[in-house]
Amino acid sequence: METLLNSPVEHHPLVLLAVALVMQWLAAYLGNYLRKRREPADVSEREDLNDILGATMSLLALIIGFTFAMAISRYDERDDLEGAEATALSAEYARADLLPADAAARVRDLLGRYVQQRILFYEVDDPKQLEQIRSATERLKTELWSAVTGPAASTPTPITALAVTGMNDVLNSETHTDKAWRFHIPGAAWLLMLLIAIAGNLLLGLSEKRRSAATLVILPVIVSIPFFLIADIDSPRAGVIRVVPVNLIAHAQSMRPKQ
Repeated sequence: METLLNSPVEHHPLVLLAVALVMQWLAAYLGNYLRKRREPADVSEREDLNDILGATMSLLALIIGFTFAMAISRYDERDDLEGAEATALSAEYARADLLPADAAARVRDLLGRYVQQRILFYEVDDPKQLEQIRSATERLKTELWSAVTGPAASTPTPITALAVTGMNDVLNSETHTDKAWRFHIPGAAWLLMLLIAIAGNLLLGLSEKRRSAATLVILPVIVSIPFFLIADIDSPRAGVIRVVPVNLIAHAQSMRPKQ
């Protein structure tokens, strides 16, 4: 409940589905009610309403298509960055051999703890736990950087520089991932789609001469399904379709970190 109250409704796909359905149904029945209360429209007026309805639904379909493509692109980016994180961690774990023995052992131990925090980042939903994970990750990043720069500064060679470069890649990959998970489809885009969908259903209620209750339900359901799918893909923590850290988990198992 706290997560629901502290984040936009579009980040909760089931809530968005319910809101979109109810608002579109109300618009459709309102249009139908207004049609019954006014005088029958002549042929030209009905044709105009049908033309406007067709244009409105075409615009809505176009915007839904673009928004769906945007959501897929963001999902693919999050998935690619998870793989990039695992690759950077694996490379740095191997480059730890370039450091003195004591420093190498410390770096591997820190990397083992670090990768566990990164896995939790992908799997945890609770905002309070996520803040703790982010805090722990930032502390480990500071320790990891010190663990490689200290030995590299005392014995500055091209070999130890490789370990520093690898650690820089590890830290940068985390920053890029966190940034990608914070970016979502703008709320203004959701509002625009919802308003066009409501307008389309209102016109649907106004345009037809006769209509059953079932007819007024069909369009809201059809439109709400892509709304739900887009929100689900765009909500990495609240949706059903999520990025699973399979590469990080596999890397953590191969590292055998000290607990």
